[in-house]
Amino acid sequence: MATTISTTDARKHFADIVNQVAQGREAIILTRRGVEMAALVSMEEYDLLRKLEDFVDTEDARKAMAEQGENIPAGEFWSTLGL
Repeated sequence: MATTISTTDARKHFADIVNQVAQGREAIILTRRGVEMAALVSMEEYDLLRKLEDFVDTEDARKAMAEQGENIPAGEFWSTLGL
């Protein structure tokens, strides 16, 4: 379960919050005027999120490569985008 803290309180207790996240593997949700703005997570959790994102990207690329259709050279594709 994540702890919620205001950004004002987070500034006052930043070192303690960083230690809590790093050692306890507990996420901290930062709020501003009651609205969730960001989350602090341990490096272990961050690495897992990156791996999940890479996996999803890889799966999307495999699906795209398996689709039927005409292959277009990269240069032609970029020029159609005006790049």
